[in-house]
Amino acid sequence: MSAAELILAALLLPMIGAIGIALTGRINANLRETVTLTTAGALAWAVWSLLPAVMAGERPAVSLFEVMPGIEIAFRVEPLGMLFAALASSLWIVNSIYSIGYMRGNKESHQTRFYVFFAISLAATMGVAFAANLFTLFLFYEALTLSTFPLVSHKGDDKTVRSAMVYLGILLTTSIGLFLPAIIWTYLAVGNVDFALGGILEGNIEGPAVGLLLALFVFGIGKAAVMPVHRWLPAAMVAPTPVSALLHAVAVVKAGVFTVTKVIVYIFGVDFLFSTPSSGWLLYVAAFTIIAASVVALRQTNLKRMLAYSTVAQLSYVVMAAAILKPLAEVGASIHMVAHAFGKITLFFAAGAIYVASKKTEIPQLAGIGRRMPWTMAAFTIGALSMIGVPPTGGFVSKWYILAGAFQADNYVALATIVASTVLNAAYFLPIIFAVWFMRERESDAVAHGEAPLPAVIALTITAGLTLAFFLFNGPALELESQIFGATP
Repeated sequence: MSAAELILAALLLPMIGAIGIALTGRINANLRETVTLTTAGALAWAVWSLLPAVMAGERPAVSLFEVMPGIEIAFRVEPLGMLFAALASSLWIVNSIYSIGYMRGNKESHQTRFYVFFAISLAATMGVAFAANLFTLFLFYEALTLSTFPLVSHKGDDKTVRSAMVYLGILLTTSIGLFLPAIIWTYLAVGNVDFALGGILEGNIEGPAVGLLLALFVFGIGKAAVMPVHRWLPAAMVAPTPVSALLHAVAVVKAGVFTVTKVIVYIFGVDFLFSTPSSGWLLYVAAFTIIAASVVALRQTNLKRMLAYSTVAQLSYVVMAAAILKPLAEVGASIHMVAHAFGKITLFFAAGAIYVASKKTEIPQLAGIGRRMPWTMAAFTIGALSMIGVPPTGGFVSKWYILAGAFQADNYVALATIVASTVLNAAYFLPIIFAVWFMRERESDAVAHGEAPLPAVIALTITAGLTLAFFLFNGPALELESQIFGATP
């Protein structure tokens, strides 16, 4: 297949799979899940088949049609989008394996609907990853919001629906009220909204207007969860755990920080923002989000809610790294998307496995559970250490590059933020690790259970392995992103 055909295949395969899932779901659950796994595998093949060309410096592209002068529906594969698409498509396979164990083990209703909308959300994710301009990205960004709403509201009870409406309301309000006006402003200033290395705004906008436009983008891209537009993320924790994994690791939040990074690099341009004083506020807002969300996470007793606030903080690592505006930090921002994805999906998989096996949701209930669920809690330990940034995990690699970029810029705010947040991460993860392995299970919490269903255990073992493997085998990702930022890996 040609590169253009592979791009179209990446967009269409999940939609075709969604139709197949809907049809086979009426016949047989095993057949439905076979279609899910086959579609996920086919998508990963299409995406990864584009990698050699991108690594060789090519930028495969396809244009569908022009909407108006300077605005078209078009796709182009560059290193940042390639990394995001490869990450999302690969983790869909693992998440699908996990979903089989979780959805069956928990006897969830409407499983066919769940798999259908999961596939549609991956199609939207591919559109975000490969968008050649802001207009195309915005369309798929909105499609991702709408296709994940049925997943967040899956349980259907009043509490779940209310929380899902918070999710939908915040994301639509920010995107339509802020992100879309930012795109229109960019179009009026430049005459097009195409992504171009080095940016398109220099010479077309200046002074305080740069900082204002940047604010419209950053807060309009609500999926990045920069405070104060972060409340949708904890609200979405009412969803089944595979959906939480989708939100936090595979698609939604990654679409947010990916879009922020892409806007900084391809719309504003790193050099232009660095020379514009009115853009300096972004680093401080990201730093505040990291510390504030970490403090809130420290106070949580519900495991998924603690992980949700941890995600808010970890996302702003990417935003802060991008805002440092130095090559090594920009590479760190890209790499942290991968490291966080592997570590956080492992943590959510573990939380879901605990719930399926024992119905435990609160952190104090986890004392001694490592003896009953050694595979699950070993994976949880690896994911937690990666969030802290301890070698040999992927989280250490990304923090290393962010710190290097901060030193490169003599940015002591970023340095202090990373050190302080690392201490806070350790403060809420290490006590859990100690409790599950070295404390006795309370009699009131004792439940006769072992590990979760095998597919769930297999999936979390794979992602824990990827978290460790990324510490050693990160060279291709670093080489890919260095094509953009010119940093030496």
